[in-house]
Amino acid sequence: MKKTGRRHDVVIASKVCGRSDNFPWIRDGGLRLDRRNIEQAIDASLQRLGIETIDLYQMHWPDRPANFFGQLGYVHQDQRAVSLEETLEVFDDLMSAGKIRCIGMSNETPWGMMHGIQVSREKAYPRLVSIQNPYNLLNRTYEIGLAEVSQREDAGLLAYSPLAFGVLSGKYLDGAKPEGARLSLFDRFTRYSNEEGQRAARAYVELARGAGIDPAQMALSYVTSRSFVVSTIIGATRMDQLKSNIQSAQLDLSADILREIENIHHAIPNPCP
Repeated sequence: MKKTGRRHDVVIASKVCGRSDNFPWIRDGGLRLDRRNIEQAIDASLQRLGIETIDLYQMHWPDRPANFFGQLGYVHQDQRAVSLEETLEVFDDLMSAGKIRCIGMSNETPWGMMHGIQVSREKAYPRLVSIQNPYNLLNRTYEIGLAEVSQREDAGLLAYSPLAFGVLSGKYLDGAKPEGARLSLFDRFTRYSNEEGQRAARAYVELARGAGIDPAQMALSYVTSRSFVVSTIIGATRMDQLKSNIQSAQLDLSADILREIENIHHAIPNPCP
């Protein structure tokens, strides 16, 4: 997998949702990865953005029931899902029409990603070039199966939640609720708030501070430095946060820091999957 640093004039990551009951107001709640939904979503995105072509289009969720957003274990649900053959055929037509250039998946499993790659090869449909899944110091489950897929199939990770909803910045330690912060405003986000997650977050924050490094920059630098990561998705509510996040790209973590990060990870592995 190549990290060329090559820049594009336009890079747009847009999304169409698969099976979900959470957004009944979007396209009458019929969120499926079928022709009608994909074409409507892409045409609407192009109109809103005022452009003719989307560089990268991400499928936001699998159409089938699957593990994402912290689900553990696997319970097979034999529900009818739109086949990846059908989905990729639609994207093939849209690519031929010049509306998109590349496609990727989100919140996927190793099986889903490899099945999509296999279908694209067999049918000569567009290949999957990216996958957008969570990845941070509190949740490195991507490394277990999907990192190898990214490397061997040249389908890099667009890592979201690299700061674990800001928990790895240290601003929520000891129950702090900074004004205007995401977890202060929205108490439904509990993925990174369990006891083990807080214990691990404190260890990472203390490691960074002890080395004279901003904890958020250390967490971002670690994610960015992984060979299977091609983009780190950051979010900020203030300009100083944005500048600090961007500056993390210039931070090279020392061998000692990386070793200590691994020590913490081995002691408290993936507390917030």
